[in-house]
Amino acid sequence: MASGGKRRRLGVAVIISTVIVLAGGAAAAYAWVTREPETVIPKTTAAVIERPLTAAEQIVADADDPLACAVSFLGEGAPEDPMLQWQNALYVGLPIPAQDGRVFAGWYASEADAAAFTVAARINGADPVVCVDQQIDLFAAWTTPEANAAAAVQVPILMYHQFTANPEGETGWLRGNYAYIGDFDAQMNHIATTGFYLPTWDELSAFIDGRLSLPARSVIITDDDADQTWFDLAVPVIDRYKLLSTSFMITAYRQDPPPSIYVLRRSHTHDMHQAGENGKGRMVNWTADEIAADLNASADVLGVREVIAYPFGHYNDTAKQGVAQAGFEMARTIEPGYVEIGTDKLALPVVRIDYGMGLDSLIKRIG
Repeated sequence: MASGGKRRRLGVAVIISTVIVLAGGAAAAYAWVTREPETVIPKTTAAVIERPLTAAEQIVADADDPLACAVSFLGEGAPEDPMLQWQNALYVGLPIPAQDGRVFAGWYASEADAAAFTVAARINGADPVVCVDQQIDLFAAWTTPEANAAAAVQVPILMYHQFTANPEGETGWLRGNYAYIGDFDAQMNHIATTGFYLPTWDELSAFIDGRLSLPARSVIITDDDADQTWFDLAVPVIDRYKLLSTSFMITAYRQDPPPSIYVLRRSHTHDMHQAGENGKGRMVNWTADEIAADLNASADVLGVREVIAYPFGHYNDTAKQGVAQAGFEMARTIEPGYVEIGTDKLALPVVRIDYGMGLDSLIKRIG
């Protein structure tokens, strides 16, 4: 009886469970048939909004070169457009803006440096291009004509010729031309470490015009003739101290490429560094047209018309006419003196450096 009763109870339980399951299934089936259809949300692709490139970014993109650098100019009177420069070179052709009643005082690494005229932070063509993310900002500084005139800056142009590694110097009639390389090293170290500013030739021109102020301790380093001793002895010193210099080359004799980014090649004429009919240089024997033709040949080799050095220092009004006719703005003599506001651009004076003139001699002449 007990077992039979248990079977009946199990049977009842199975029937009840079956009814529940069937009822649940029916309910589920009804719910599936009667439910609202799902709303299908169409998939969309998010729109990509591209920011237009700035002018600085655009010239870098157009250059497509990791060494390209966009230089932007900031401050009152600064050019609106950026300039492309290259990080394996010195700055080239930085603008010299002009404003009525004001004198441009240079480009600086920061706004604070521009306000303070910080010489060490003033940027020009003597400086290598260094960028962050291929861009850099330069800040303009200005002064007044009165302040510029009151500063009474005098710029020495140093003139070297040949060099010697012999402390006793060389023999012969050109002995005085040979600067001892140990003296030259000490002189360049002094310029590099005591706060001198090295103007470019376009800056010197603007300074003469009164359009640009230069720091009181400014100096230009030049070599005449591009002698082999200049390449072998002096250029490594120039390179070591990273000092902008100018080599005046006689292009009929040699046409070497620049031996360093710090060496500018400029004209010492093409083939006028020899005597004319009266024993003086061809520069004072030839016509203006002949002089211009020679200088044009030199400029074609060097790729620049800017400044020349008169051979032997010989020049006259006809020579100056030929220089200007060939498109050169400045010419350097061998006459002693310093460049000031208003100096004759076709008769720039020099500070000559001869054998036996050591560091003390240089300091007496340039500070």
